[in-house]
Amino acid sequence: MTTTAESRAADHIAVLNAPGDRAYRLIADVTRWPLMFSPCLAATVLEGGPGRQRIRLWALVGSEVRSWTSERTLDPAAGLITFRQEKPSPPIARMRGHWRFEDTGGGCRLVLHHEWATEGNDPRAGAFVGEALDRNSEAEIGAVTSWAERAQDQDELIFSFSDRVLIDGAPADVYDFLYAAGRWPARLPHVSRLDLETAPASDATAGAEVQIMEMDTAAADGSTHTTRSVRLCFRDERIVYKQTTTPRGLLAHGGEWRLKSVAEGVQVTARHHIALDPDVISEVFGAGVGVAGARDRVRQLIGGNSLRTLRTVKAAVEGAERAGAET
Repeated sequence: MTTTAESRAADHIAVLNAPGDRAYRLIADVTRWPLMFSPCLAATVLEGGPGRQRIRLWALVGSEVRSWTSERTLDPAAGLITFRQEKPSPPIARMRGHWRFEDTGGGCRLVLHHEWATEGNDPRAGAFVGEALDRNSEAEIGAVTSWAERAQDQDELIFSFSDRVLIDGAPADVYDFLYAAGRWPARLPHVSRLDLETAPASDATAGAEVQIMEMDTAAADGSTHTTRSVRLCFRDERIVYKQTTTPRGLLAHGGEWRLKSVAEGVQVTARHHIALDPDVISEVFGAGVGVAGARDRVRQLIGGNSLRTLRTVKAAVEGAERAGAET
């Protein structure tokens, strides 16, 4: 790490036993970051064009959720992705850097570079940011290395699916059912326990209320598992979540409940993003089961639970609507 009076800079370097273009694609597709990087909760591309992007990220910084937007340039031919945070959170006054992937013949050399400056005259602020960057960068490089060097392609292990239900009711009523997850054990047969903590929306979270949730769930096959999740709640619009503790067999799981007003009422979509753990597929899903079979099984188990939730929401909201109309 090098330090000057105006700014600090750090390079984190690793040599990967994988082609540079394969590792590059992992960083280029920011929408998969929540499945790859533990602190990353959600990621979206706000604007895009040839060789450039504007993205928004939500991530755990210590024990708190923070969100920021960054501008990126992408040059696959050079193996280079640059980034710059638009409005860094204090004490950071400036943050920028790049990912560089250099082919070495049998693999590639990865360089993650950061440059930053902090506000005020407290030298401890710069050191604190530097230590946090060291931890995060090493974890991110470790994740990229692990994914790039896997025998399976990421497109085999990472997949998404969704289910939709049309509900004849008001968006606020549908949202409230999904938001009030603390009441799910009394409302949903497959949820036996749920602990919930909610923090108010703020500028730091880009307007999302933050919920921390721990839940015991029973699957259709009789198995029970405990999960922990962070949820980002956007009133009457969507709830985005990421499991920070996943069932065995999954490396990562996130998704969202999205509401859309239509002429007939509210279209609710339950979407899931999954990363399978290839090392335990046969143990978890049965001897002889491959990646394709595990994908099907996860689709049935996880999709089945969320579809049951949607059907329960539909019955509750439409039942309340009918009862209100009859009084």
